[in-house]
Amino acid sequence: MSITRILAKVREGSLLDAAEIRNFANGLADGTVSDAQAAAFAMAVCVNGLSEPERIELTLAMRDSGQVRSWALPGPVIDKHSTGGVGDNASLVLAPALAVCGGFVPMVSGRGLGHTGGTLDKLEAIPGYQTEVSPELFQKVVGEVGCAIVGAAEGIAPADKRLYAIRDLTGTVESVDLITSSILSKKLAAGLEALVLDVKVGTGAFLSKTEEARALAESLVRVANGAGCPTIALLTDMNEPLATSAGNALEVDSALRVLRNEPGEERLLEVCLALGSKLMVASGLAESESLAEERLLDSLKSGRAAEKFGKMIAELGGPSDFVERPEKHLPKPKVVFEYPAKSSGFLAGMNGRILGEAVIELGGGRKRANDSLDHSVGLDRIVRLGTEIQAGDPLLRIGAVDDASARRVSSLLDDAFVFSENPSEPQALILQTLPSIE
Repeated sequence: MSITRILAKVREGSLLDAAEIRNFANGLADGTVSDAQAAAFAMAVCVNGLSEPERIELTLAMRDSGQVRSWALPGPVIDKHSTGGVGDNASLVLAPALAVCGGFVPMVSGRGLGHTGGTLDKLEAIPGYQTEVSPELFQKVVGEVGCAIVGAAEGIAPADKRLYAIRDLTGTVESVDLITSSILSKKLAAGLEALVLDVKVGTGAFLSKTEEARALAESLVRVANGAGCPTIALLTDMNEPLATSAGNALEVDSALRVLRNEPGEERLLEVCLALGSKLMVASGLAESESLAEERLLDSLKSGRAAEKFGKMIAELGGPSDFVERPEKHLPKPKVVFEYPAKSSGFLAGMNGRILGEAVIELGGGRKRANDSLDHSVGLDRIVRLGTEIQAGDPLLRIGAVDDASARRVSSLLDDAFVFSENPSEPQALILQTLPSIE
């Protein structure tokens, strides 16, 4: 069937069969579908939506438009994906902890989008660390270490790469159908046997409304399971940063504190344990979530997760003593400024989007796709919601390149915090779990 007829069916809301969807996906990958046709498809899907079987077929077709990895390893091949948020560095903790527990984690990650940070940007704060590696090296590190966190290789889901760029230009980024197929086509191309999803909701996430986040989580779980990959999703709170820092090197340091079993990053630890325990049960690594959590905690307390992280860094080009001496290697901001509270009371609200935009303004995130980053800058020692504060007490520290930059960001942060006279009920971190759907 011609591409024109396929577009007409989507425009009319008629169902596409598997052959038509594959024809279109292959056309995206090999260039026979024009940019105009891709844009028309994206807009028609955004307006009319796809059925669940069409979502599954589109995901599989985009997965199969390029290379699909296969593994022969003595344990399950598993992964975690987050929809992104401020101070979200859970991947740096979870991948090595799962590897200690017997999983193999080929984690293909991305860069910062909008006001949220990217895992690859954080790792590139480590001198020498390679995020773009050959398939052979990726395979070797996953097999020998148990985990590797890298960028998507050339040839992985090229149909999605093409459609993703079109979506960004046509205002169709928010389509649940296209988000679902985009995320899962790349994840399933990694040859996964089980997947856990962290779908974030709140001011620091892309989705600020619970109902929108739930709809996306449900779509992801249904499609992933329909495609043959056991998948669970968690809705997690992003009304304050997950870690107590936001910024590339600073978030690496926060993750190291959890890996070294040090206190102070309780929210980050809670999310990692929740995601990891559910993934271990789904993949057969543990009989129950409680047993899985015990093993994950032991991987941290024993130092084995930190050791795994260090081995992964060394194998991917970073310093061999990074875990032992991070202060020797991580870049540091030239100026550190304590941002004071303007009011007294209990910290009742925090605008995560503003905090993320502050990191971008400091140079730690991108305003344009080709911007280079200053990995040293960011925010740290961010006070948690519910804390009683006196006017003048520090709410966080600003790490900047100079005083002028720190002052600009300080002004930006003035609208980020809300105080109340009385303490409020603490917000649950894990809002909902969506189990695998048979």
